[in-house]
Amino acid sequence: MQNYGFIKVAAAIPALKVAACAYNAQEMEKLIRQAAGAGVRVVVFPELSLTGYTCGDLFLQPALIRAAEAALADLLQRTAAEDVVFIAGCPVAAGSALLNAAVVCYQGKICGVVPKTCLPNYKEFYEKRWFVSAEDWQGGEVTLCGQCVRAGADLLFQASGAVFGVEVCEDLWSCIPPSSQAALQGAEIIFNLSASDSLAGKSRYLRSLVAQQSARGLCAYVYTSGGFGESSTDLTFGGNALIYEDGAFLAEARRYSLEPQLIVSEVDVEALRTERRANTTFATDSAHATLEPYEVVDCGQAPAAEVALTRPVSCTPFIAQGAQLDENCQEVLEIQSLGLAKRLAHTGAKKAVIGVSGGLDSTLALLVCVRAFDKLGLSRSGIIGVTMPGFGTTGRTYQNALALMNALKITVREISIKEACLQHFKDISHPADTHDITYENAQARERTQVLMDVANQTGGLVIGTGDLSELALGWATYNGDQMSMYGVNASVPKTLVKHLVKWVAAQEEESVRKLLLDIADTPISPELLPADSAGKISQKTEDLVGPYELHDFYLYHFLRRGFSPAKIYFLACYAFRGEYTPEVIKKWLVTFIRRFFAQQFKRSCMPDGPKVGSVSLSPRGDWRMPSDACSQVWLQEAENL
Repeated sequence: MQNYGFIKVAAAIPALKVAACAYNAQEMEKLIRQAAGAGVRVVVFPELSLTGYTCGDLFLQPALIRAAEAALADLLQRTAAEDVVFIAGCPVAAGSALLNAAVVCYQGKICGVVPKTCLPNYKEFYEKRWFVSAEDWQGGEVTLCGQCVRAGADLLFQASGAVFGVEVCEDLWSCIPPSSQAALQGAEIIFNLSASDSLAGKSRYLRSLVAQQSARGLCAYVYTSGGFGESSTDLTFGGNALIYEDGAFLAEARRYSLEPQLIVSEVDVEALRTERRANTTFATDSAHATLEPYEVVDCGQAPAAEVALTRPVSCTPFIAQGAQLDENCQEVLEIQSLGLAKRLAHTGAKKAVIGVSGGLDSTLALLVCVRAFDKLGLSRSGIIGVTMPGFGTTGRTYQNALALMNALKITVREISIKEACLQHFKDISHPADTHDITYENAQARERTQVLMDVANQTGGLVIGTGDLSELALGWATYNGDQMSMYGVNASVPKTLVKHLVKWVAAQEEESVRKLLLDIADTPISPELLPADSAGKISQKTEDLVGPYELHDFYLYHFLRRGFSPAKIYFLACYAFRGEYTPEVIKKWLVTFIRRFFAQQFKRSCMPDGPKVGSVSLSPRGDWRMPSDACSQVWLQEAENL
């Protein structure tokens, strides 16, 4: 059993009553037991959750401070058997000072106390009336519930194989949040105990704040805030809880609920560590941190043997979700067309030569060419679309290619490759009825030769159509469709290619829209083998190398996340449950690894092309790999699944 680097965390919003410490502790106990039952390893409660945040001058009453400590002691005793770390908000007396503190607890033991650093003292907030900031407090230990424990803002905690830090409410809203230093000191998860009041529009800003802090710190951020039960004398507390990881949303509470809530998700600590190793800026900042090293307190909690996932895992990680999809499609096309426009302007070329097959990739490349020419104010007639019927060309793709080129008002040329290939087979003494790799690749290379020569003839550039998925699998003929003068689709995976074509279709008039949608629905094929008896495509790429949605999933998690085959398989089985069996997922994962390593030589000399997303296989940029690297480590792990 493995947990694959995941740790289950939770943000709790308990029911509470102001100044009713025993009642509040009982409500927290319920959520701690619920968290333990759900496999949660660390759960965080709101700011001053044992007393309520809105006690006002009651914080100056020793009776309230004693009641809070007694309630905490009782909570520790009642939850001592639960295998979950909990972080409670509590006023803590430290000599003549009173601290607004987060108390980290595990199985009856207080592991440490983290006082709030930034005390708001403006508008509706006046915390300095009662509390002392961590920066102004000179101590280093407190006695709480009969335990003498370390206290300070410079504490980190280790639990379930992860290192976490704690900050309290306003700390996050400051110019340089304490969690920034905690992340540089090694905190992989930040927990925030808050009691932020509700204002119109504030929650939207808060989401942005939490997302950015988790992204900037390359960490997970678990935020919770007081809800129903806090005093409504002057303010309302709607109960916010958010979990983000490296800028990505994982989970959120229902705001303005009258019921207690426990928001649960899994943090991928392994992914965060991989990201930090790859991000040399983070490593440099960590090395140059000016503060004294933080103390790491081991809570004594062992990692879970395995973790059941509840977090979202997208089947299409290259494709944005919801409203962001429209924005991303627009931006990808702009990046592609801008890159091509720059290359045309630099070379002085007024012509672009592109092979148009009626398939997805060449369609997207053609749409990019049109945008680039429009940007430059060049006539679309300078785009020379060449359709090159071969032995496997079907009527559907042939007609779609011609219709698309005419609809976009580019120059159309038709050059059959059949006679040239037959002559070539004769020249090399290859039987024309032997449909092997030579038969297929000769056609791909003939098409590339035609395009290159037409480009020379017209003073144009050959625009490559191959995509990121094909580069990863090596599904391209070396010195055939693998080669061009500028590859506009080089970092666009196949799953995104289809979405981009459909997105453009939605912007076009009815005739062009129907044409683009039909192209998007056409089976993916190089059309290098003769059609079947019905004249339909007989050579379907996904039957040969596997579904592109699986390969794109493997590619993203292998390159972008750095995951091992076992972890990719684990995530794929979760993401594609009910769609593909574990046996099918394993089969194509082995294929992906084998082909990815074996085909690096094709990527080592790939043409220039624009990077559009977080994954690229350019040998000049994102991916440096020897062409003769051994795949044994990865293949063995995949084959032993």
